[in-house]
Amino acid sequence: MPIYMAQIGEEYLVKKIGGLEETKHHLKNLGFVVGAQVSVVSFMCGNVIIQIKDARVAISKELAGKIII
Repeated sequence: MPIYMAQIGEEYLVKKIGGLEETKHHLKNLGFVVGAQVSVVSFMCGNVIIQIKDARVAISKELAGKIII
């Protein structure tokens, strides 16, 4: 399921990154790689705030739809 459908506070593993090659590269630079542990912190103004490693990243719901958990 896409990460924007995740429950807040639950930990998940990234299973797949979709989208165009430049989208995949951008998400990889943010730390979203297959096997990474992530959790949704909150949803705010159409964005998804995600905890990954020691950082919190805010991405659009559209971009979050490319991250499959």
